[in-house]
Amino acid sequence: MKVYDELVARGLIAQVTNEEEIREMIDNGKATFYIGFDPTADSLHVGHFMALCLMKRLQMAGNRPIALIGGGTAMIGDPSGRTDMRSMMTQETIQHNCDCFKKQMERFIEFGEGKAQMVNNADWLLNLNYVDFIREIGGCFSVNNMLRAECFKQRMEKGLSFLEFNYMPMQSYDFYYLFQHYGCNMQFGGNDQWSNMLGGTELIRKKLGKDAHAMTITLLLNSEGKKMGKTAKGAVWLDPNKTSPYDFFQYWRNVEDADVMKCIRMLTFLPLEQINEMDSWKDAKINEAKEILAYELTKLVHGEEEAEKAKAAAKALFVGGGDDANMPTTEVSADKLTDGKIGFLNLMVACGLAPSNKQARQLVQQGGIFVNDEKMADPTFQVTEEMLKEGVKIRKGKKVFHKAILA
Repeated sequence: MKVYDELVARGLIAQVTNEEEIREMIDNGKATFYIGFDPTADSLHVGHFMALCLMKRLQMAGNRPIALIGGGTAMIGDPSGRTDMRSMMTQETIQHNCDCFKKQMERFIEFGEGKAQMVNNADWLLNLNYVDFIREIGGCFSVNNMLRAECFKQRMEKGLSFLEFNYMPMQSYDFYYLFQHYGCNMQFGGNDQWSNMLGGTELIRKKLGKDAHAMTITLLLNSEGKKMGKTAKGAVWLDPNKTSPYDFFQYWRNVEDADVMKCIRMLTFLPLEQINEMDSWKDAKINEAKEILAYELTKLVHGEEEAEKAKAAAKALFVGGGDDANMPTTEVSADKLTDGKIGFLNLMVACGLAPSNKQARQLVQQGGIFVNDEKMADPTFQVTEEMLKEGVKIRKGKKVFHKAILA
């Protein structure tokens, strides 16, 4: 199966322009494509996973990825998929986040001469003269068409600022600039970016003529990718200091039964023939599929050694309840103790098992917390220094394990 057909078979393609040309370019390694990443945090999360995996797949087929970091557009904020205005970030924060992104992306794609590139649109957007920009680019955009775009419709109800209204022309200008200076002939993005992406394609054609080759393609990133990027406690990060390899493994191990094969198809690099055989798995075999998904994605992000550790820890905890060597652990410093003790609710918050004492108390009262394999019934319980020296194992529900030890 050729590359484009495999993308379709894996459920990655949502909409395209010029499909036959896109197919020919991708299959023959002729695409120089970009995907944009907003540096709104110092780590990528699993909502970026589909884009990263796509870049890896296409680079393996000889195509050239450009990871565009939106250091310039982040100064404005993308209104797509939002009901409120993004907070402003300093250039220093944006640059720090960009540096963090590249380190994580290097696990997926290879940077270097003739290979993948990382560029920051701050390098050209921040130097633009506003009047010159409006004269050169403004006439290529219809306000009526812009207001019909889904990204603006959502914000119109609560108020769309003129600041955000500039986002579409600026993102479109990115493609125009990359086309001229980097030979970028294709752009990828989520469904929520479709209007912005079409704006870039049209801008190239209007400024450079109808024969300019600029292709647009979208992935199923909006509903699927953003859903995958969030849990009840927030984003699942690719940075091991934010989400441990074990917690990352457990996140994928606990996906809904209805989603597991979809995730395996879209995100892993297992052969489609093997995945198709798994489509008929039911009942206990679904749990095996979840373990395969969790292992493959943890290996991709954190390496084989960490994936093996996470798998072994999960098996020990769920099957035998014994070996806790690889269990997520929080070290509690002595200065957190009062008279050699710490309140159990405070300990839960310190371990990240609850965002507040109030919610920790609710979990205990609901009977969902176990300490050293015994149900915790007393929210006023005090954990002693001696207990912490031995290590306190806390289980929340059936699937979340954590250990607290004295630093």
